[in-house]
Amino acid sequence: MRRTLDTVLDDRMTYEAAIAIDGPKGVGKTATAVRRAAKTWRIDNEAERAILQADPTFRDAPSGTLLIDEWQHYPAIWDSVRRQVDDGAKPGRFLLTGSATPLPGSGTHSGAGRIASVRMRPMALYERRHAEPTVSLSALLSGTPGQITGTSALSAGDYYEAIVKSGLPGIFELSESRAARRLEDYLRRVIDRDMAEQGYAVRRPETLRRWMSAYAAATSTTTSYATMLDTTTAGDGSQPARSTTIAYRDRLSQLWLLDPVPAWQPRLNNPFKWLQHASKHQLADPALAARLLGLNSTALGSSHGAAMAGPLFEALATLTVRVAAEAADARVGHLRTKNGDHEVDLVVEGFDGEVIGVEVKLAAHIDDRQVRHLTWLRDQLGDRVVDLVVLYSGTEAYRRRDGIAVVPLALLGE
Repeated sequence: MRRTLDTVLDDRMTYEAAIAIDGPKGVGKTATAVRRAAKTWRIDNEAERAILQADPTFRDAPSGTLLIDEWQHYPAIWDSVRRQVDDGAKPGRFLLTGSATPLPGSGTHSGAGRIASVRMRPMALYERRHAEPTVSLSALLSGTPGQITGTSALSAGDYYEAIVKSGLPGIFELSESRAARRLEDYLRRVIDRDMAEQGYAVRRPETLRRWMSAYAAATSTTTSYATMLDTTTAGDGSQPARSTTIAYRDRLSQLWLLDPVPAWQPRLNNPFKWLQHASKHQLADPALAARLLGLNSTALGSSHGAAMAGPLFEALATLTVRVAAEAADARVGHLRTKNGDHEVDLVVEGFDGEVIGVEVKLAAHIDDRQVRHLTWLRDQLGDRVVDLVVLYSGTEAYRRRDGIAVVPLALLGE
């Protein structure tokens, strides 16, 4: 299965000697990298780790690309690769995959300028092949997207199912009930094993689970961590210490499970006087948020889960835009004024500063009121804005008379 990251690697392996692929467990890092490798060492396997420890200079390694999988289990290998790059390793020589950052005090150098880093996220909606994309994010950034056309057969219920079945390659094709069980197992492993492997002993697993559920409930918002702490109160009235929840946040970030959207600000000639700096909360996969909250696709379509349907749809759209942005060498943020009178769900900024404003709407139809923040953004930034887009749950892709593209989420691709 070809992923958007393959497009990134096709390019970067022609001029980078070493590339680290980071991301949470289960997103397909190894499967993507191993297809390119002449030799693979799986460092979480003790025997294979011992072989690499015996030859840290790769003297006996074959020619071609060398893959070091789960390298964080042997942090010293990072510096070995860095030295190989310093000594003139050819482009495409090393791929390193990791599901966590090394423990503090591991002694590894940053690798800046020698080892490039790319992020692999769960599958974007278009990677799951629910529909053939008709609108390219890269083309939108170029300012020459062509006609905005296409019809999607996906209903709101189909989007809810895509949310809860996840973008993890080993899960998304399962039935919804089986996917839910696999996601529950995933979360239990994080709490019971992965946190400990990051050097953090979880003394109260139920408290960590409550905090993660509070984070999930804040999906697509800038809710303060203090508010999350207040909602983590146990039935007996006890509450974890602030230092404990900071440790939760740090370790989950090291496992690439928290993926907040940073606040966006122009790098030059900033016309905005008052912008919020808080990031917008996102878990790595909206399915994890849905599972933590006990929501299935039926619940999202009912009054029981209606309050989370919009935020989780935005999370699915955010994941899709961020994956597509990797191929376009673009960064993604969000914009909100301090008094909250204007906000843009996503701002995509290209390598040369070109901007696309994106609003996400769980709606079958789009009216003028729903695009007012996009037109405001265009008024503020002028010709830096190369396009404005509404991603929605309707069926038709078209361009409004005011120039704003309206695109079913299922039809957006890289």
